[in-house]
Amino acid sequence: MTNPNADEGVPVSVKIRERIKAARKRYHANDNISDFIEPGELGALLDEVQTKMQGVLDSLVIDTDNDHNTSDTARRVAKMYLNEVFRGRYVNAPEITEFPNAEHLNELMIVGPITVRSACSHHFCPVIGQVWIGVLPNEHTNVIGLSKYARLAEWVMGRPQIQEEAVVQLADLIQLKTQPDGLAIVMQATHYCMAWRGVKDMDSRMINSVMRGAFLKDPNLRREFLSLIPKKD
Repeated sequence: MTNPNADEGVPVSVKIRERIKAARKRYHANDNISDFIEPGELGALLDEVQTKMQGVLDSLVIDTDNDHNTSDTARRVAKMYLNEVFRGRYVNAPEITEFPNAEHLNELMIVGPITVRSACSHHFCPVIGQVWIGVLPNEHTNVIGLSKYARLAEWVMGRPQIQEEAVVQLADLIQLKTQPDGLAIVMQATHYCMAWRGVKDMDSRMINSVMRGAFLKDPNLRREFLSLIPKKD
């Protein structure tokens, strides 16, 4: 007979992890795991992260009992990670209403710059930049509102990311939602793992792109898209 209290006292992170493993799915830093989180567990996970973060502060020899500046830091950091900067790991994709291409639009459309904020999965330092999205629709392409591109980008970037992988994830998501003839994404970002630590170079930027469909096959279309993106200093 199964003991209903068998998992009492088991950390909620362990329960979530075991569900993911049972489904043979991965849970890398930039994966979304919302399908494996049950109602009420995010609050319990926040409490668990707070406890672990307090242990980090203790190991850093910070007197949080008597230092008024850090007395509630563990809770603030836990809330920041789960409810804000890494929220894209723990919640479902935003609701996106898709409309048929009733007017049979087939001209290049560019959305951007969309400001994106993430964190590198190596050091959890901020990654802040801009994204431009080019779409070449066809008569079967689903049309979504311009603001929805920003919502999708925010959801994908709201996880510990590597920029090269983040752009591919965003491209896959937009491709799935809209099914265009061509899709192009360019991202330019400052990585604070280079600006805040390491070489401490405040001026360096990383630029990368993904080209799909017509943008990959047609150099003229690719050049048109790139020429219409404002040059950044």
